[in-house]
Amino acid sequence: MTLPLSLQAGLWGLLAGGALLLGAVLGWFLHVPQRLVAGIMAFGAGVLISALAFELMDEAFRRGGFDSTALGFIGGAVVYTGANWLLAHYGARHRKRSTEGLQPKEDDQSGSGMAMAVGALLDGVPESIVIGLSLLEGGAVSMVAVIAVFLSNIPEGLSSASGMRKSGRSAAYVFTVWGAIALASGISAWAGCALFNDVSPEWVAATTAVAAGAILAMLADTMMPEAFASAHNAAGLITVAGFLAAFVLSKWQG
Repeated sequence: MTLPLSLQAGLWGLLAGGALLLGAVLGWFLHVPQRLVAGIMAFGAGVLISALAFELMDEAFRRGGFDSTALGFIGGAVVYTGANWLLAHYGARHRKRSTEGLQPKEDDQSGSGMAMAVGALLDGVPESIVIGLSLLEGGAVSMVAVIAVFLSNIPEGLSSASGMRKSGRSAAYVFTVWGAIALASGISAWAGCALFNDVSPEWVAATTAVAAGAILAMLADTMMPEAFASAHNAAGLITVAGFLAAFVLSKWQG
């Protein structure tokens, strides 16, 4: 018995989002060296950049042409940047940072815990929607997108959970946040497939581009600063390695 496409999308999204929870568990219970965290973050960023270039943007352009793709791409970046700027004022600026003292404590800044949770949701939803949208083309999920999101989610969860622990957040808070985001990832992937199944290619293209723009803005605003802060000169080389790995995977799948 074949599962409906939307349910398949939800399960793939849940799998990719589950990497956030896996990373959070590693970040909470293990003492992972700061430079290793940064290196993994840089690799994940490179993987996502490659997926953006060779999967999302190319697919959006093929489906809807330049206008839909460009407008969606810029629009996604604008919306993400605006939301991220707002959340930063409530204490979520360093939500992916593991360095002690950067993430505020609730006693220092009231509402910062909720802001970080919403920020984590903001970071994860566009990636998951892309997974759902990928099933609309031929009924098969883009394994490059799933692997890219999975690989990038592990260091995100690891770094953020480590920083939350150092700022005094409880284990219940940390695992509730990342468990909820993992579940939201599955729901977002389901929505990306179910809600766009019967819409025009231009709308699918624009939505894919919106998600791509939001992801690239997220990389520049949150993942790359954490990677460079500790990996320093090695961050660029590690990012290139991640990019190449995803590029090879995309060509192998194709």
